[in-house]
Amino acid sequence: MKHLFRVKLDWLFPKKEAARYTKSHTITIEGKDVINVSAAKAFKGDPAFYNPEDLFLSSVVSCHMMSYLYVCKQHGIEVLSYSDKAEAILEVLPNGSGRFIAIHLNPIVCIGMKEKIEEALSLHKEANQVCFIANSCNFPILHFPICEIARSN
Repeated sequence: MKHLFRVKLDWLFPKKEAARYTKSHTITIEGKDVINVSAAKAFKGDPAFYNPEDLFLSSVVSCHMMSYLYVCKQHGIEVLSYSDKAEAILEVLPNGSGRFIAIHLNPIVCIGMKEKIEEALSLHKEANQVCFIANSCNFPILHFPICEIARSN
């Protein structure tokens, strides 16, 4: 089974800034809000806009969470909350090219059953194996999960 995804990108040469190209543009996905995108501030972009690196890391962390929730459900683990402060390491070479060399996911998961903590922690590996975005990456995605038990009031 295959699925097709489409986006539309629009960029115009800014007449008022004729001395340099601006890197700001819009991404449109049918039926969704327009996303204003630019280069990262380090690459002379508009820091108020999302940049491709932000969006790429967001894709990885979001897909991992959805894959994790899926495998937890398959294993009978009810996830009560999930948060992550993910980091991506981008290496830029002297010739101006670059690539991501690693992503660190730091999920904090809250479940209701103490006896399921070890299993819940181990399921991040399985989630990574089924994650569409992780399967499309050619660098390591490392997991440093924490699993907590819900406090009773």
